Amino acid sequence: MSNEQLSKPVMEMRHISKRFDATQALADVSMTLYPGEVHALIGENGAGKSTLIKVMTGVHRPDTGEILVDDQPVNIHNAQDAQGYGIAAIYQEPMVFPDLNVAENIYISHADRGAFVNWRKTYEDAEAILAKLDVKMDVRQPARGLTVAAQQTVEIAKAISLEVRVLIMDEPTAALSAHEVAQLFKVINTLRSRGVAILFIGHRLEEVFAISDRITVLRDGKWISTTPRESVKSEQIIRDMVGREVDDFFAKTDWERGDLLMSVRGLGKEFVFSDINFDIYHGEVLGLAGLVGSRRTDLGLALFGIGAADKGEIWLDGQEVKIHSPEQAMELGIAYMSEDRRKLGLIMPMTITSNVSLPVLKSYLSGLGLIRRKQERETAETFRTRLSIRTPSVQTKVENLSGGNQQKVMLSKWLNTHPKLLILDEPTRGIDVGAKADVHQLIDELAQQGIAIILISSDLPEVLAMSDRILVMREGRQMGVFDHQEATQEIVMTAAMGQNNAVAEVQQ
Repeated sequence: MSNEQLSKPVMEMRHISKRFDATQALADVSMTLYPGEVHALIGENGAGKSTLIKVMTGVHRPDTGEILVDDQPVNIHNAQDAQGYGIAAIYQEPMVFPDLNVAENIYISHADRGAFVNWRKTYEDAEAILAKLDVKMDVRQPARGLTVAAQQTVEIAKAISLEVRVLIMDEPTAALSAHEVAQLFKVINTLRSRGVAILFIGHRLEEVFAISDRITVLRDGKWISTTPRESVKSEQIIRDMVGREVDDFFAKTDWERGDLLMSVRGLGKEFVFSDINFDIYHGEVLGLAGLVGSRRTDLGLALFGIGAADKGEIWLDGQEVKIHSPEQAMELGIAYMSEDRRKLGLIMPMTITSNVSLPVLKSYLSGLGLIRRKQERETAETFRTRLSIRTPSVQTKVENLSGGNQQKVMLSKWLNTHPKLLILDEPTRGIDVGAKADVHQLIDELAQQGIAIILISSDLPEVLAMSDRILVMREGRQMGVFDHQEATQEIVMTAAMGQNNAVAEVQQ
């Protein structure tokens, strides 16, 4: 590759902005990709990485800004347009057809191979593409039996068959072993030597530094930095990722926590998480922090009896308990508020009243088995006032409320179970600043009333501001528990990215 070719970008994103309702997903983001370069794109959850690559591949159209390929402005409306410009993407969970063989998967997107398939040539061509990647694979075997790493290789081969010029790799190592990661990096280096521009999205800093030529950091939908790998250290990258200040609207009152409520020892679920250990006290907020794939939600669900743990012990009020269903969890005083209010948290066509009473509907039944509607409405009115739910009536359908008010209804639903332990999974995701402040105030009030709260959140300033202690997870493993006084954004993010030595140095 000549110096002239290397200096000419294959693709540019200029001043890209994209808004979804009240959420500014991208704000004036620019990025340049060169042939024969591995460009890493990193950032916290919600930084805008996924939105940017969806703009690049035609899933979303930008509100403002332009995309250039070979210095020419282009419009990318769908995957076919992206393919026409030589842009392809592979993801951490490969999208292969399990009942087709390797060769068929490689050529599935080709419309130019005629009505009748020359199978001999198809197999030969597939083998030739894999040979270019220095990979040996039986092109006649069904994709169903392939490992995740092998499926990714098939997707890369498919991209090469379409003459890919820009290959986007979104968390490609998340499900791979160390050996498989090494094999993938060999393939990436082969693509780099062939002049393919690679955009590598990852959370593992050690991998980012091992494979990339340049590193771009996004934060809150904004471009923060782009630096050559050799001229930046991991500490600077982490600072760029977490450089936000804690906002003033976080409400946190200092108070003495109560007695021990729950102890978890050696909790594990095969292939999901392992060796989780923590205590939580009445009136304490325990934050769960971690990046995508850290298994925080899986831990929360296990404590609520969904995907129950198969190892370890859970002690509640000094008694060992087994939790195998949500019914058992609720009987023990545990409630879980899902991160997905539309699919798992609320029944949208039903009223506020019906949603609030749903988990404990039996308590509203009369001796004849009829629902006491007056009592049901009075309960809903109580929560409407207590949580400042803005609605003309508790008989309003939940689907007609704003996101913030829907979130308050979901909180009301679980508070109506009178929990000792309330697990909140992303309680402020997708709601505006004012509604967030209300939720934060409520968390603070509930803790003062003695309710123990496990706060799962991808918003690191929220976790830092609202938690008494923070448990950091990474890929199903516990990386550390930090007191509120010692936890900083850098310490938590360092632990979440597996930089154990750095954490140890900070704690000494």
